[in-house]
Amino acid sequence: MKIAIEGCAHGELENIYDTIQLLEETESIKINLLICCGDFQSSRNEADLLCMAVPQKYAKICSFYKYYTGEKKAPILTIFIGGNHESSNYLQELPYGGWVASNIYYLGYAGVINIGGIRIGGLSGIYKSRDYMKGHFEKVPYNEDTKRSVYHIRNLEIFRLKQLSGRLHIFLSHDWPNGIYNFGNTQQLLKKKPFFRDEIESGQLGSKPYEELLHQLKPSYWFSAHLHCKFAALVPHEDKSVTKFLALDKCLPKRKFLQVVNIPHDEESKIDLSYDLEWLAILFLTNHLLSVRNTTTYMPGPGGNERYNFTPSEEDKQHVLSRFNNDLRIPKNFEISAPPYNAQSPKKVSKQPEAKLNPQTVLLCETLGITDPVCLISEADGTISNLSLELSVSDSFINDTFDTSTSSLSQSSTPVKQLGSQSSTPVKKLGGLSLPKPKLDVSDVENDAASDAGKEKESDSTIQTVNEEVPVVNSEKDVCSDASPNPKKFKRRNAELYNDAVVNN
Repeated sequence: MKIAIEGCAHGELENIYDTIQLLEETESIKINLLICCGDFQSSRNEADLLCMAVPQKYAKICSFYKYYTGEKKAPILTIFIGGNHESSNYLQELPYGGWVASNIYYLGYAGVINIGGIRIGGLSGIYKSRDYMKGHFEKVPYNEDTKRSVYHIRNLEIFRLKQLSGRLHIFLSHDWPNGIYNFGNTQQLLKKKPFFRDEIESGQLGSKPYEELLHQLKPSYWFSAHLHCKFAALVPHEDKSVTKFLALDKCLPKRKFLQVVNIPHDEESKIDLSYDLEWLAILFLTNHLLSVRNTTTYMPGPGGNERYNFTPSEEDKQHVLSRFNNDLRIPKNFEISAPPYNAQSPKKVSKQPEAKLNPQTVLLCETLGITDPVCLISEADGTISNLSLELSVSDSFINDTFDTSTSSLSQSSTPVKQLGSQSSTPVKKLGGLSLPKPKLDVSDVENDAASDAGKEKESDSTIQTVNEEVPVVNSEKDVCSDASPNPKKFKRRNAELYNDAVVNN
């Protein structure tokens, strides 16, 4: 299976798909899957932009909304994790993963899926020590602190990933594992990013929890982004296995943001997404550990009185499999859940949207018997009665709003129907969700200190193009925007957002 790996997408979906198409034509190959390593920016409308942790002048709608509405369809199955430049309100509706648009799948806070016999795991967000041991307490509308803490990884997801027993073929993270620079060409990295030196010499570049996962999970491949440069490494493990690490740049001209790997797969299996049975069982077994408190939350460990090993038994897995009627295929049940951006009639919005339930999460939680964090935090703060579950939108809405034959916007501006309005689609109620009694005193919710303001200190004009000397895999193709004698030009309508001076919290 030929898989294209993208670094930071930064909303440039059209350009990424155009680059893949150009590669396919130039190399006479077919790419089966696209994987994006964060900063995907799945903004559906102007309100979503207010939930993105960037200065307002950098919040651009980009092109995702076209795939969200169906004006365009992703030409290749796409999987992504979240980074630190996301419309977090939308992704928070899908804590266990789900479709953000037709053919575009988000892995959730953490997740493991299967495609064609290839097992792919991932972890969204970046590491900040001040939030690592807290629960998922954030809820829209965000303040300036929670707008950032919402994408900081938590110990719960690391704990859950450590319960995995089977080998992963691919693992994704936005930030790098700590110490990864020791297994590649460090001097070459410092030529590109000289301001990394202090962090490397002090052992602070990258994330410690990711380093722990790297050496415990030992995936065949680990792909990252975030630091806006290409870096390859080979990480040996005690069992003689090796992890091939590759970080990629952001999607800009003359930057190394795309790589193709060829990974053997089950050729008799359809290239379709399936839930990972072991991961589902882990979610089920650890549901009671979910916290929505803005306080320190410890995971169980040796020496305590409670269970701390949640690697599922065969009996556990069979129980979960029966809940899914022995069918682990991920349903293609994407629904438009918020009014989309209209290029002909953009709106000026001044406030963030309210918390919402997503039908995909409701269905998964009911089937597996686990809790939606959005439900739990809303129950805890007494606003659960105000939660809205957007209805699915009928095909006629898409056809009336967009001319699908020409993939262009029409003049119609039919609004998305709200809960309680007339619709051919039945209202889905909250009954059946398992909501454990929250152990939370809402009065203890606190605001943390202002987020860090680390900045990249390098401009595009100082980038040195250096060939990678550390091999990643023999069958890979290295791709950037100038991979062809006549490359397609990128639109720079949102170039400001990608300046290296943009704050990366």
